[in-house]
Amino acid sequence: MEQGAEARASRSQWGVASSFVLRATEKTIREVVPLLEVFGYRTQRLRRALCLVMSVLTCGALPLVFYWKPQWRVWANCHPCPLQEADTALLRTTDEFKRYMRKKVICLYLATLKCPISKNPEEPLVADRHSVINHAVLKPELKLRCIQVQKIRYVWDYLEKRFQKVGLLEDSNSCYDIHHTFGLGLTSEEQEVRRLVCGPNAIEVEIQPIWKLLIKQVLNPFYMFQAFTLTLWLSQGYIEYSVAIIILSIISIVLSVYDLRQQSVKLHNLVEDHNKVQVTIIVKGKGLQKLESRLLVPGDILILPGKTSLPCDAILIDGSCVVNEGMLTGESIPVTKTPLPHTENTMAWKSHSVEDYRKHVLFCGTEVIQVKPSGQGPVRAVVLQTGYNTAKGDLVRSILYPRPLNFKLYNDAFKFIVFLAFLGVVGFFYALGVYMYHGVSPRDTATMALLLLTVTVPPVLPAALTTGIVYAQKRLKKKKIFCISPQRINMCGQINLVCFDKTGTLTEDGLDLWGTVPTADNCFQEVNSFASGKSLPWGPLCAAMASCHSLILLNGTIQGDPLDLKMFEGTAWIMEDCSADYLKFGMSDSNIIIKPGPKASSSPVEAIALLRQFPFSSSLQRMSVIAQVAGDDHLHVYMKGAPEMLARFCKSETVPKNFPQELGNYTVQGFRVIAFAHKALKMEKLSEVENLAREMVESDLTFLGLLIMENRLKKETKPVLKELHEACIRTVMITGDNLQTAITVAKNSEMIPGGSQVILVEANEPEDFVPASVTWQLVENQENVPGKRETYVNIGNSSVPDVARGSCYHFAMSGKSYQVIFQHFNSLLPKILVNGTIFARMSPGQKSSLVEEFQKLNYYVGMCGDGANDCGALKMAHAGISLSEQEASVASPFTSKIANIECVPHLIKEGRAALVSSFGVFKYLTMYGLIQFIGTSLLYWQLQLFGNYQYLMQDIAITLMVCLTMSSTHAYPKLAPYRPAGQLLSPPLLLSVFLNTCFTCIVQICAFLYVKQQPWYCEVFRYSKCFLDNQSNFSTNVSLERNGTGNATLIPGSILSFESTTLWPLTTINCISAAFIFSKGKPFRKPIYTNYIFSFLLISALGLTVFILFSDFQEIYHGMEFIPTLTSWRISILVAALSQFCVAFLVEDVILQNRKLWLWIKKEFGFYSKSQYRHWQKKLAEDSTWPPTNRTDYSGDGENGFYINRAYESPERSPEAELGLGGQATEQHFWTRL
Repeated sequence: MEQGAEARASRSQWGVASSFVLRATEKTIREVVPLLEVFGYRTQRLRRALCLVMSVLTCGALPLVFYWKPQWRVWANCHPCPLQEADTALLRTTDEFKRYMRKKVICLYLATLKCPISKNPEEPLVADRHSVINHAVLKPELKLRCIQVQKIRYVWDYLEKRFQKVGLLEDSNSCYDIHHTFGLGLTSEEQEVRRLVCGPNAIEVEIQPIWKLLIKQVLNPFYMFQAFTLTLWLSQGYIEYSVAIIILSIISIVLSVYDLRQQSVKLHNLVEDHNKVQVTIIVKGKGLQKLESRLLVPGDILILPGKTSLPCDAILIDGSCVVNEGMLTGESIPVTKTPLPHTENTMAWKSHSVEDYRKHVLFCGTEVIQVKPSGQGPVRAVVLQTGYNTAKGDLVRSILYPRPLNFKLYNDAFKFIVFLAFLGVVGFFYALGVYMYHGVSPRDTATMALLLLTVTVPPVLPAALTTGIVYAQKRLKKKKIFCISPQRINMCGQINLVCFDKTGTLTEDGLDLWGTVPTADNCFQEVNSFASGKSLPWGPLCAAMASCHSLILLNGTIQGDPLDLKMFEGTAWIMEDCSADYLKFGMSDSNIIIKPGPKASSSPVEAIALLRQFPFSSSLQRMSVIAQVAGDDHLHVYMKGAPEMLARFCKSETVPKNFPQELGNYTVQGFRVIAFAHKALKMEKLSEVENLAREMVESDLTFLGLLIMENRLKKETKPVLKELHEACIRTVMITGDNLQTAITVAKNSEMIPGGSQVILVEANEPEDFVPASVTWQLVENQENVPGKRETYVNIGNSSVPDVARGSCYHFAMSGKSYQVIFQHFNSLLPKILVNGTIFARMSPGQKSSLVEEFQKLNYYVGMCGDGANDCGALKMAHAGISLSEQEASVASPFTSKIANIECVPHLIKEGRAALVSSFGVFKYLTMYGLIQFIGTSLLYWQLQLFGNYQYLMQDIAITLMVCLTMSSTHAYPKLAPYRPAGQLLSPPLLLSVFLNTCFTCIVQICAFLYVKQQPWYCEVFRYSKCFLDNQSNFSTNVSLERNGTGNATLIPGSILSFESTTLWPLTTINCISAAFIFSKGKPFRKPIYTNYIFSFLLISALGLTVFILFSDFQEIYHGMEFIPTLTSWRISILVAALSQFCVAFLVEDVILQNRKLWLWIKKEFGFYSKSQYRHWQKKLAEDSTWPPTNRTDYSGDGENGFYINRAYESPERSPEAELGLGGQATEQHFWTRL
């Protein structure tokens, strides 16, 4: 049920909740798009006419409000109605932001097509029985209703009663459907229908016109308030400062527009060529046809002639090809794609087997570098997705529509500004009351009241807050760290957990060959070391290493995965294209031939041909090839992969009994271990190889042995991790590598400190009548024979010692276990995550999910990876740092040109400095507004105010200059063991502003009242004759009107008075002292004196103020509109100002910035952090049974220590059952979800 707030109606709105999340594509950006709720509205002419009238009467204010609040526009112009009848759709995100979007419902008519369209409701429009198009076109009108949301088109499905995405083939198609429904191509008529419904296959990024960007910037609410303020000030003759703010705002807007325009141009250029590709397709009944790629539709048959750039996502159905997916993965490594198998089952094509479906998919934006026809014709692919539905489209959309930042600082800043504006409103009514009481004209009363309204919110605030980020960005650039999302720099200051990829991030990119361990007679043999320099001896293991890889020969150069390349080089074999010499062995001329090189050990084999490849994928953790040895009458299957995975596919009698111990012997030392297996395969015809199922090929293999590769830590890894540990920043490893290898690397790098316990968490899926289980095992390190640097992993029955029940235990798990716990033991997940350090064998999707789960525990998460499989996690994290410069790094807010993790502490330091600077500037500008507000309010009491040059001195010489340089203080070189405050609305900051405001009030009110008690004091506006006679030696510009009694009445807005002469130096020195007090250096920034420009400006401003205070020059007094006073009084003013500074400084430094004091207060009064991870840490510390060891838990009823995630395990009820709706009632729903 959805209550009627959205509809602005009292009745409830019922609807069927249907959800849809954008599909994540191959290793690209896994942008978590919030579900969108859609509400239906119909425009009413009377309401629309009334809104037009009100827009004219309010001089455009109402359209401006509607621009800021699109939902108000819909509610004002329309009334709620069922979505099926709506002409306007109001969309709302379901995340914490609850953002609204307004979309017009567009009607498309198929009658406009040139080809005849059947109006018979029984006849489908397209041959694909799963297609939403058949349910979206209303017959006989041939009308289609759709909306366009973030570049994706959704059509109204009359059958499902909801909007559904078009521009792709439905996932419910089986392999059989794809081959037989689309294998021969689409008819011309169906192509026309699909082009109209799905739109063009184009990723078009409009270069925003400058005028449009300018209007969007200017219509920002703060700029509108700023324009109102400056207009008012200019009308009152306050020209200089107003002009300065106008110039600063224009520069800021121009720079923003320029930056946005440049981004728009770059993005346009990035995708422009994509829309201009010429392709060849097969049209059913007409044969081959050439056309522009923008005319492609889902279901078209695409011919791949050779090297080309893919203009869409497509499923390979015939032949194979090699693709460079650098655009997606960040690694320019050739990837082999295989055709979708012909199967008769009705299972969805993505899940027809346990294999990774991506190996059949060619992704948009990737480069086809080699094609291999199957012999039955050219290489063919079915267009799967077009336009913004594609992989490249997802990438571009993630840039156009980034995730909004949910950072407490920005939310608190808005609340603070609202409070200051409210204070201004209070001042407005105070001024109205005072001036109306004295009988001042309504016009002057309104003007003076509006002036006081604008004092509390400084117009320089946006520029001042931006400068800190700009300075930090420049400093990061000098350290070769580049940022595409500057607003995230402040978030970096709050990071308290950093996730690291292992290979290429913590360890070196390249792997060095260490040795091989062959097997014979079910036993491991002696190690063949590569360090000896001898060539690898011939044997089945050598043949497997030479054959089982994804390398290709491109223009005479061997290319492919670096690990495969290093392994192949270790055999000393060479690769070449098949020539006539090998055709005598019956080898196909399209196969790659491998043969011994000059430096290879002697071999009885003359050559090996690779016939078919089953590619490696991170989810399968293995790959295999079918090879033909020259002269043999049978074929050979070679397999390699993760040892634990590969052993499952081998005959048990061929796997050595000490396999786990031998594997642990190497993984615990940090080696990368790959296992190999083999079997002979008898085939009558070579052509049958293409039809073999992977499950049949990869079974009953013989275990051959292990390849040991060394992956060294980068020299920067250990010091950086130590620095982060000392700063109390958690470090976590998320890797696709072996679990034991990851544990060893974590220990060697001291991510897991010495003496800490590691608890292995292993979870298993439910099987038959056995529920899902999770086992906890303690990993012990036992030293081996003295003199050897080897440690064995012993999973014993010991329990965690009492000392380890604190924070010195670490959980380690694999991606498989993480998935099981996520699904079946969700209540356990936060308990594991607060002490989880190692997550191995993690897929790209699991990495993103893990980062999100950490964020749910209120961690501020940083993610550092090489950009390969980490794109999703980099985008998901609060601060993602890519060490890759490939195109995929566009997913990451930060990119380091130096490929090591030193960038992480640099970024955190700069983030902390920028965050503290933002707080300091915000506090200063708040105090600056309040100081002026108090002083001006006191003068308003007697219908006076400060002079223009008095304001100008404070506004330009102090505030403007100070704000633009306060944030340029560099970051402190050492990370403090705690973070700066992350909330503006925190007790220390609120107390700081409150107490400083109290000090200001006390000093200014006392001065205001005390000056009246002086014997020389004269009320200028009452006794002007006496005053003018006594001050005749000065030329004053006071505006006085004589009356009959010889007194004078001061007109509103007069300047000259002893009160203003007294208050101005107090307020000015108060502003200077506030800037100094709020510019705290250590522990997050360098000392204030290192910021030379800022220090010089502060000293200069103080010196100038004191000079003006004590000078006796007529020109200064005339210009500043002061009245000369006794020197003793001036000294009293200076003493009062300095006393206030000393008290404020001591209170700020000794009390408000005293961290130990605040920790003591929190402890004494029982205040605890509201962060989820703190809550769990406290709870688990009090739990004597945690961490568990040597036990197995089962998912069950939630009792006796069992755990269950009911949201996952219980079947979802149908929306109709949940809402109590059925039959015809569903047609009346008012909302749905995309």
